[in-house]
Amino acid sequence: MYLFHLSVRNLFFVLFTIIIAQACTSGGSKEVTLEMAQWRGDNRDGIYNESDLLNEWPEDGPELLWMYEGIGKGYAAPSILNQRIYVNGEIDSISYLFAFDLQGNVLWKALNGKEFLGEGFSATYPGTRSTPTVVGDLVYTTSGEARLACFNAGSGDEIWAVDLIKDLGGLESDFGYSESVVVDENKVYCFPGGKKNNMVALNRFTGDVIWSSQAMQDEFSYCSPLLVQLPERKVLITHSRHYLYSVDSEKGQVLSSYHIPYNEYTGEHCNSPLYSQGNIYFIGNEKEDGAIKLKISEDGTSLERAWQNSTVKNNFNGFVKVGERLFTMVKGNWLKAIDIESGEVVDSIKAATGSIIYGDDKFICYGMNGDVNLISYNDQQFEIKSTLKVKGGTDHHFAHPVVANGVLYIRHGNALMAWKIGE
Repeated sequence: MYLFHLSVRNLFFVLFTIIIAQACTSGGSKEVTLEMAQWRGDNRDGIYNESDLLNEWPEDGPELLWMYEGIGKGYAAPSILNQRIYVNGEIDSISYLFAFDLQGNVLWKALNGKEFLGEGFSATYPGTRSTPTVVGDLVYTTSGEARLACFNAGSGDEIWAVDLIKDLGGLESDFGYSESVVVDENKVYCFPGGKKNNMVALNRFTGDVIWSSQAMQDEFSYCSPLLVQLPERKVLITHSRHYLYSVDSEKGQVLSSYHIPYNEYTGEHCNSPLYSQGNIYFIGNEKEDGAIKLKISEDGTSLERAWQNSTVKNNFNGFVKVGERLFTMVKGNWLKAIDIESGEVVDSIKAATGSIIYGDDKFICYGMNGDVNLISYNDQQFEIKSTLKVKGGTDHHFAHPVVANGVLYIRHGNALMAWKIGE
């Protein structure tokens, strides 16, 4: 009888192992789905999976649900998950992670070391940079002075912390650490930027180093990376100051790279790359760089440029791909539509230059002058449907807007605001 029970138990174990193995192999893989909120939406592409958003706003703007003033200097956007809002803030030069309920009440705030205030020219852009990455009951966030920490999402208790400069030999930055870290089932990936520990994967539950890579041995350039499941492996796609490249997520090995030839030390390219259907899109702000489309191989070992449009430049305001078009804001107050096959600008409209996101067939563009434009694009025609003026807050209008459950969230320096834009 004992042997019978043992053999049955072994049979179940073998079947269970086969099922798990089949679910985890890369050929017909089923990735573990993590409950997550992060930089620029579910896929870090500026697309928000929303429905029933208003097609037009009232003449005096949508209803302002609440405004909280007191999160300090900076441009960090919020993340919203499980009826809570998380945003990085600054009080008296100290970095804090704030948690709010959906009514704008502070639930807790957790200290995260010193915040970046800058020196000389960079002192004109002080404060928080990074958007928290929320995964289930854990929040991962980085201060502008390079302290990466993991907090309990419910209580704000710190679970672990790593100083990217002191502990990992990272590079001090002219404009502070701006990376919004990317997370998978077991790892949190970061870019200290040093020669030895250029890129690092940490155990997301303990903060211990899983792998360290010299990568391109290049300085970081204020990029928040992508994590992409290619047909043959999972890769990180990111850029340093002089290269855009892919990295094996399991070992940290650089698989392929594209040289960004026109970077000047006095300039920056700060946008995250965008991945779609075997292609990487990127828009920079340096000389002839502009917009670029790269074809990436199924195993990540090859990057081949398909086209380049040096007339389309964008520093840190982002871009989105919708259908067969790439959309971005450019200098001179223009929203441009680029054909993804040819790389040519095919449509445009005058609108305040700033950050761009997309949801429910609508663009929301937060201009650096404080104007928020609701823009439609139908039959290859742009139309500004409504405009909202952001009146609260302080300093530069640099943050990226966020939409969650029919509510538009915008951080303007010291203030976090919420408008009802859903029906």
